[in-house]
Amino acid sequence: MITQLKFVGVPVLDQERALAFYTEKLGFAIATDQPMGPGQRWIELRIAHSPTRIVLFTPPGHEDRVGTFFNGSLACDDVEATVRQLERRGVTFVEQPTRQPWGTFAKFLDSEGNTFVLSSS
Repeated sequence: MITQLKFVGVPVLDQERALAFYTEKLGFAIATDQPMGPGQRWIELRIAHSPTRIVLFTPPGHEDRVGTFFNGSLACDDVEATVRQLERRGVTFVEQPTRQPWGTFAKFLDSEGNTFVLSSS
């Protein structure tokens, strides 16, 4: 049976630029970075202690997905504190922290224009 989500893909146009953003600004760690066909690399990133990884890869024919909304949420313990920390690192937030009955969230852009939700419960 299925036991977990192994990875999620983030569509990117410039893998090197995206890798710098995710490692230097978000603090993710490289798990795998290897060639995958002409001009492409398979880049898997670790997020703290999470078993789920982020993959910076766009399959041919899916380039139109770059710069869209990531249908998921990245979690943190304190959205307000994390937003302040990430803004100091140069991350652009398109929506500042908002409290809801289910928790607090904010939205930011990655280096490729993809929109992400950052949330806590």
